[in-house]
Amino acid sequence: MGQSTAQIRERLPFLQRRSQMVRAVRAFFEGRGYWEVETPYLVPTPGEEVHLRCFRSLLEHPDSTAESRYLHTSPEFAMKRLVAATGQPLFQLARVWRNGERSATHMPEFTMLEWYHPGAGLSALMDETEQLLRAVLPPHLPYKDGVLDLTQPFERLTMQEAFARYVGVDVLATADDAAHLAHDAGVTLREGETWEDLFFRLLLERIEPVIGRERPTFLTHWPIAQAALAKRDAADPRVALRFELYAGGMELANAFEELTDPHEQRARFEADRTRRLALTPEQDWPLDEAFLAALADMPPTSGIALGFDRLVMLATGAPRLETILWLSC
Repeated sequence: MGQSTAQIRERLPFLQRRSQMVRAVRAFFEGRGYWEVETPYLVPTPGEEVHLRCFRSLLEHPDSTAESRYLHTSPEFAMKRLVAATGQPLFQLARVWRNGERSATHMPEFTMLEWYHPGAGLSALMDETEQLLRAVLPPHLPYKDGVLDLTQPFERLTMQEAFARYVGVDVLATADDAAHLAHDAGVTLREGETWEDLFFRLLLERIEPVIGRERPTFLTHWPIAQAALAKRDAADPRVALRFELYAGGMELANAFEELTDPHEQRARFEADRTRRLALTPEQDWPLDEAFLAALADMPPTSGIALGFDRLVMLATGAPRLETILWLSC
């Protein structure tokens, strides 16, 4: 939207804090030996995420031919190719685009902080994420519903523990059975509602509102159906080595102990592709063969995508995401 000069000036305290946090993030990663990288924003394959909608463009060549390109929804695939090629820990403050999204905490264009740590497991990545938040936020952080205490260890809660505590069910025992999950949770299954739909309804209504309130919470070990690009847990093949971070009423980050098996990743991509095309047949692009080929060379790695704008919202108490953007679309 077109912000006036006066509106921009009113937001200067928020924007100055944003700039301070950008510098603090770079100092944090550079002090730990990370390389800052830049990857293309316009890509031939934006990923196989079922529910994300992409912005499409056209790349015109000098010989008058043209090809479809897409604004990426994450730099993930490109960064993993760089990890495979270098073996180095990498980070990026990247602009990303997701069509059809706008709310107090969503925008169609926003900034994602992603980093990948070769040799780190999921627990080590949680440790590092705690250290980052303590480096860029004050130890006690007021927000609209309370005060976050960052001096205490962040809570680590498995998805199975969260559903047992707040929903009263053993979510893993429902085994993709929507009627089973609805019965155990004491809710009515809606017409056409799948197990995944109900899982996210219960997560949104009963779990997310009550976690990450007094201290940030890592919600870990997601059901394998939500594995995406994460490894299966060898200790419990029903779950994936994935966590999301919640703080101050917001989801801040999504992380994986990365899947490096190209055959399993291809199978997951093809399954997600089938589901996505059934919902949005116009979102048709080739598989990312360059990414799949690189997986064979990728060392054991954990990676995370953190919504930088939301982190600034938390730091400043801003009511809406637009408040901490220099300009918004």
